[in-house]
Amino acid sequence: MTRLSLRNPLLTPEQIVQSPSQRQGMSQTLELDLRAYGCHLVEAAGIVLRVPQVVMASAQVLFQRFYYLASFQDYPLRGTVLGALFLACKVEESPKSVRSIINVVDIIIKRDRGYPEIVTDGYDAEYYDLKNEMVIGEMQILRRLGFNVQVELPYGLLVNYLRCLELTEHPLIPQLSWNYLNDLLRTPVYVCFQPETIACGVIYLAARKCGVSLPASPPWWIVFDANEEDIKQ
Repeated sequence: MTRLSLRNPLLTPEQIVQSPSQRQGMSQTLELDLRAYGCHLVEAAGIVLRVPQVVMASAQVLFQRFYYLASFQDYPLRGTVLGALFLACKVEESPKSVRSIINVVDIIIKRDRGYPEIVTDGYDAEYYDLKNEMVIGEMQILRRLGFNVQVELPYGLLVNYLRCLELTEHPLIPQLSWNYLNDLLRTPVYVCFQPETIACGVIYLAARKCGVSLPASPPWWIVFDANEEDIKQ
């Protein structure tokens, strides 16, 4: 019997050690660069489309999950970015038209590569190729993830934890912690740890950087259902 959970699915130790792309000969450095670039495309497109941050974050997590179940060699990055963004817009109830998503992502890629920034008119072959990539990308994400597209994010937890620790008025820690959460979206962290651990981890890092001591008796992380080893990792 299959049991569905609202908790984020995490990688197994075997998946962490070697992804499908690495098993097919891709270097870890190149794979991490591709993951970061894919997340960059999602974020840049989301800003232009003016979608809520939860949409961009969810799309980046879906993108990261997918490439631990499939390889870059088999599923091109552009189609997966289009599919993840389109799917996240629907899941988070912030729908955008297919044409808008395609045109924005296409222009960002062209700009990054130094190509002429020509917008497809919605009727040419290039547009239909991109639309086909989007449909296949979304379908493959759903298939590989078993339709488990629930994404629990740590942003709300971070705000509550900072309030409990009386750090909301600190001049640096709240914004620094928030920035860390955004930066981590381009890494595998969101598919390795649950949101409670991630929220505690960024607070730990920000407090250490700012030279602020956190409660040690009892240890502060215990209250937030996290453990020290995971936080430090």
